[in-house]
Amino acid sequence: MKAFLLTLLAQLCSASLVPEREKDPEYWRQQAQETLRDALRLQHLNQNVAKNLILFLGDGMGVSTVTAARILKGQLQHRKGEESLLEMDKFPYVALAKTYNTNAQVPDSAGTATAYLCGVKANEGTVGVSAGVTRDRCNTTKGQEVTSILRWAKDEGKAVGIVTTTRVTHATPSAAYAHSANRDWYSDGEMPLDALEGGCKDIARQLVENIPDIEVILGGGRKYMFPKNTSDVEYPQEERHRGTRLDGKDLVQAWHDAKPAGKVAKYVWHRRELLALNVSRVDFLL
Repeated sequence: MKAFLLTLLAQLCSASLVPEREKDPEYWRQQAQETLRDALRLQHLNQNVAKNLILFLGDGMGVSTVTAARILKGQLQHRKGEESLLEMDKFPYVALAKTYNTNAQVPDSAGTATAYLCGVKANEGTVGVSAGVTRDRCNTTKGQEVTSILRWAKDEGKAVGIVTTTRVTHATPSAAYAHSANRDWYSDGEMPLDALEGGCKDIARQLVENIPDIEVILGGGRKYMFPKNTSDVEYPQEERHRGTRLDGKDLVQAWHDAKPAGKVAKYVWHRRELLALNVSRVDFLL
């Protein structure tokens, strides 16, 4: 009971520390536009329109991590290391970004993913929502959803995709499509009863339903897509890999069924299946 009260107190205190203006997505969008205008005044930048845009993110990849990688690369080549260059060091333009949550000096993946994909800073542990949402509180979510660059691209008729080395429902990729008061609500099996009764959706379900025409989705976390205790196709004997869903939904099948008639949708779970695909004949890939 004491631990619960302390947790509740911490949430209330952190929520009250966020200035009201920072809860408004427009505050962050205006800041972004001002920063961009300042940058354009300082130097002549390439203002052509890109045909394609790929965002690469190394989770937790700050300056010290990049420095360590640069040194390791050099030492693997039997040199001291510091004099080495990463490919990104050779880019014509580089920049630094400030990373923090509206209620935390040291940020987490959810709030920072919301910032760089949606352009809006948010509270720690929340994803795809403004700072008006308090972590774990489903009833603060409605009306606070913010959309991502993936959604904007889709609305412009462009093909989009998400590729990750972690779960596709992880905080970092999920900011592209989901809106959740808790980054850990991977399936309904991880959600508290009040959130389910409040109408909040788990992140895996949002992946399938929010933007159903994402062309490419590649990553892990398939157990959150299947009914509870469903044996995993790759690790059938391991309990920790079994399905977690309480609603009985097979989201892989739901993903497939939602595709338009005449379109080819392929679900693959093994590298050999991926390499065997004729990508020119596939419209959607999971």
